Amino acid sequence: MSYVGPDFDPPQPRRPRRGPLMVAVAALVPAALVGWLVYEAVADTGGRSGAAPATRSSAPSTVTGSPEDDGKQPAASPARTPTAAADASGALRGKVVVIDPGHNPGNVQHATEINRKVNIGTNWKECDTTGTSTNSGYTEARFTLDVARRLRTILQQQGATVKFTQDGDRPWGPCVDERARFGNEAHADAAISIHADGAAEGDRGFHVILPASVHQGAADTRPIMASSRSLGERVAGSFVRVTGSAPSNYVGGGTGLVVRDDLGGLNLSTVPKVFIECGNMRDSKDAALLTSDAWRQKAAQGISEGIVSFLRG
Repeated sequence: MSYVGPDFDPPQPRRPRRGPLMVAVAALVPAALVGWLVYEAVADTGGRSGAAPATRSSAPSTVTGSPEDDGKQPAASPARTPTAAADASGALRGKVVVIDPGHNPGNVQHATEINRKVNIGTNWKECDTTGTSTNSGYTEARFTLDVARRLRTILQQQGATVKFTQDGDRPWGPCVDERARFGNEAHADAAISIHADGAAEGDRGFHVILPASVHQGAADTRPIMASSRSLGERVAGSFVRVTGSAPSNYVGGGTGLVVRDDLGGLNLSTVPKVFIECGNMRDSKDAALLTSDAWRQKAAQGISEGIVSFLRG
């Protein structure tokens, strides 16, 4: 991102006195530059269309679990208008994006099916979980489907072929290994799994989960590690910029990026793939965002801009 200041006329022989407007503009320019530097330090270059992400000064943390099992003031302004990159008609024509809405609203009624173990390469893990919810009962499964559908609309408007692992059209699941296989068989150019976390009150912010280096059993993430990192950095950067949300204050060391080796959806993927935990449903401030219709539209827009940046190179 670069700051674009106002256009100034060439200097004239006589210089007029500075009026109140010019004084205000002069004060705003350094403030804008400071804001730009803060954004660069936090968000990296993930939201720049067509730009390679910069190297972060601090490495993302590696964890092997989260407060939730697998993959784990409401905005008053209207939904964000897509950027110029997003407006380009057919910009993503020929590209395939797989969206994986985390969990399934019906999982809660199919405990036997989702509790059976599947092989994720590094170990065996439950087929799926019910996901978390806000303290008021708004479920993660409802949240992920809503954001996923908004994201699909934005990407389809740009010509992308968008496929879902589930669209609330099946009684439960799919299992985490099937979710990965879906993206592989679709030969996706990018895949993303949408979630919201279930941590403690006071734990706030989003984080993007990247695949660790796994070469065990049916899992081999080595060919997709670099591309998945690029996708994740761009999604994280654009998510900061569009939603105004900060990177997680409880995982990732402030980078908004976390590396994990215990998620079947990443371990078994053969295409560039990341997870995004859009916020913490158990924190009252994050919950106010996650339950806001306007903010969910911003979340979808932020994710889409990161995907567009990645796909356009």
